[in-house]
Amino acid sequence: MAKSVLGIVGGSGFYNLPGIAHAEWKRINGPWGAPSDEILFADIDGLPIRFLPRHGRGHRIPPSSINYRANIDALKRAGVTDLVSISACGSLKEEYPPGHFVLPDQFIDRTFAREKSFFGPGCVAHVPMGDPVSPLLADAIAAAAAAETIAMTRGGTYLVMEGPQFSTRAESNLYRSWGCDVIGMTNMPEAKLAREAEISYATVAMVTDYDCWHEEHAHVDVPAIIRIMTENTAKAQRLVARLARDFPREHQTCPLGTDSALDVAIITPEDARDPALLAKLDAVAGRVLSKR
Repeated sequence: MAKSVLGIVGGSGFYNLPGIAHAEWKRINGPWGAPSDEILFADIDGLPIRFLPRHGRGHRIPPSSINYRANIDALKRAGVTDLVSISACGSLKEEYPPGHFVLPDQFIDRTFAREKSFFGPGCVAHVPMGDPVSPLLADAIAAAAAAETIAMTRGGTYLVMEGPQFSTRAESNLYRSWGCDVIGMTNMPEAKLAREAEISYATVAMVTDYDCWHEEHAHVDVPAIIRIMTENTAKAQRLVARLARDFPREHQTCPLGTDSALDVAIITPEDARDPALLAKLDAVAGRVLSKR
């Protein structure tokens, strides 16, 4: 059984981890371009932690310009087995006010300007995404939230929009009519790429606002969002510290088959595969490609 390496992708407002030991920022080079930033290698109570600021330190990169493939590839090269996305989001439900945390188990991908797969012409693969969130990782996050008395709802749908503009009121009400719970700009294609890389994935969605559907909160106000983000970040840091302290030191096999998602995903026969693309897949798909 593999040793657990806990990855944390920090979203808006979440740029550092307190309480860590043996911290060192390292640049991870890969074939997909530059990731958002260096990766912080550290540990909490002996558990290896790999932290990547999704927007870069200083929040330099907008959602559509994030190199999601480079980020996931770099985290895979850094040995990450379980990846937690910390993401600011808007609420689409009255009962999830600013400051509330949601642990979604579904996503709707409405993005359109991003590279969404490591695979393509020369090596085609189709991984299952019916259940995009690893239940064991979600269990651990929920337990950590309960231990830290952080208000969190388990389950729900995260609508991922392209951005960088916030929703129109018509869009916000449309997504509410679909039964979505929260809305954000970053978890797709991140979750899809994590599945292709056979990394267990879960999201902590931190509510900062009511999007624009709420009659009493008709507009998304960036200064107000920043204030809520600061409060949310303090809670998220407590959550991550508790999660790391209690996390299994041996990686638990995902019951969804995430750890072996590529076993039956690659459809292109060996003699038709593009060697150049295969070389770029060394970290993501090396486990299965090396067997062939």
